[in-house]
Parts: sequence; structure tokens; C-alpha cells
Amino acid sequence: MSRIAKYPVELPKGVEVTMSTGEISVKGPLGTLKQVVHPSVSIEREGDKLLCKSAAGADDGSAQSGTMRALLANMVTGVTKGFEKRLTLVGVGYRAQAQGGKLNLTLGFSHPVAHDMPAGIKVETPSQTEIVIKGIDKQVVGQVAAEVRGYRPPEPYKGKGVRYADEVIVLKETKKK
Repeated sequence: MSRIAKYPVELPKGVEVTMSTGEISVKGPLGTLKQVVHPSVSIEREGDKLLCKSAAGADDGSAQSGTMRALLANMVTGVTKGFEKRLTLVGVGYRAQAQGGKLNLTLGFSHPVAHDMPAGIKVETPSQTEIVIKGIDKQVVGQVAAEVRGYRPPEPYKGKGVRYADEVIVLKETKKK
């Protein structure tokens, strides 16, 4: 059995879990998330804890039970606290501005870049060079942050571009004569 799946997922107060055939739904103060349960995993509820166990006769049940446990833990964290990713713009003239469900970026191209946010994702720009992406689904928040970073990834010589706030860019030395 997966070692991570041995630990139960604690359910804080205010979180409701609904299990139906092949699907689990977690509802909390920030919203509701649904996840399809892998067929080789069985989820059991014991009081205010959820346990993921491999189903009888499943070959990949051990690996999938650890994955399901991690997904459930992220769902519980998402509906209680939420997730956020911070991005930083480095470069002369690089700017970001949030307008409702859009993020307008000026990244040195001949045209401005407008990125539409999916449902459930909020974007803020505390300053012109900072972007904060918030939401309850960890996977969607990370995917949106990766898409925004993908417009202008940091280049290795000067470090200009869109980077995660905690990302360290190792700069290359320029070519010498």
C-alpha cells in the first residue's frame, strides 16, 4: 500500500463530503469541488476522517490510493483556505493589469496580451509587476499560472520575463572573445 495513503484526510468543521457511485464531492465555505474516484480505490469515512484504500484485486490500487488521498487533501484545503500563485514581471516596460475576469499584459511584444481567466479563478495585481492568481482548485490555479508564465518565460542571460515569485533563475555568463 502507498505510504501516503496510510494517513487519513482530516475534515475540518464546515466541510461536507458527499460520496456517490464513482464520484466524491467536497463542499466548504469557499465552494464545492467534485472528483471522479479511480475504480481501483475505495474511500471510507470514519467520523471526521477519510481513508483511501486499494480495492480488492486491483493491480495499481496502491499507487492510485496515494494519488486519490493527495487529491482529496487538496480538495479539502481548497474549499477551506484556497490556493494562490504569485508571479513577478521582470523587465523594462513589462506591466500587468487585472480587469474583471481578464489579465492584460504588456510584455514587450508589438501587441498587448489579454488572458481570460476560467470560472472560479480570481486575479489581482497589487502592483504593475506583481500578479496573484487565486482559486479553490489547485490544479486550475497552477495551470493558469503556467499559461501566464508561458507568454514570456524568463530568459537565461538577463532573467527578463514572467517568473514565479519564489523561482530562482540561474543566469548564464555571456560569451567572451
